[in-house]
Amino acid sequence: MVSKSKIKFIKSLQVKKYRKQEQSFVVEGAKSVTELLHSDFEIVWLAGREDFITRHQVLLDRKRIETVVATESELSQVGTFQTNDAAIAIARMKENKPPMLNETYCLALDDLRDPGNVGTIIRTADWYGIKTIIASEETADFYNPKTISATMGSFCRVNVFYTDLVSFLRTSKLPVYGAFMNGTDVHEVNFGKGGIVVIGNESNGISDAVGQLVTQRITIPRIGGAESLNAAIATGIVLDTIFYSKK
Repeated sequence: MVSKSKIKFIKSLQVKKYRKQEQSFVVEGAKSVTELLHSDFEIVWLAGREDFITRHQVLLDRKRIETVVATESELSQVGTFQTNDAAIAIARMKENKPPMLNETYCLALDDLRDPGNVGTIIRTADWYGIKTIIASEETADFYNPKTISATMGSFCRVNVFYTDLVSFLRTSKLPVYGAFMNGTDVHEVNFGKGGIVVIGNESNGISDAVGQLVTQRITIPRIGGAESLNAAIATGIVLDTIFYSKK
């Protein structure tokens, strides 16, 4: 049974202010919690259905995680999911450490506000083997429950570093590719061994300050009548083109 104090604590972690204060975040659902258990995140507490706990008992014991058996109704009440028939966990945030970039590709997110978009982009990055994302300080929080949920467990394999994006790009020696409505057809660009791919805000695109640091403007050619592409879908198309062109 989940105590009232623990329910209150979990609810508080839905708010960024308290996540930052406690340096903790919540993970929900069978897929994401299972990925979390096999990751290097520190897990401090877990509630789950009896069958879920039994299935992962060896790992739970080895990591010495405080565990509580809960019903499906309790799991749904304490978290953000309408239905949760597996588990919910509390884990510690990782330090926001600057990455060591090498001759490979990474993403940069310029003021993306939708946590669902950010989560889907993290999942897409994981699909293409990208380990690092640089995010502007205004970009949606990596630890937002909606972001974590949208990653479908990929948050365990992709590191997101929040920083002043303009300052970061100024110090980088990698080529910077920026997705714009007007630019070179992405299918005609000669992509090198590595670089930074910038994805802009859902409504306004890449900011002027960041745009000035882009060394190659790229665009996905429009065939139909849609006004724009979802940021996460655009990311997938660009990454697929980059890695296809490298074959």
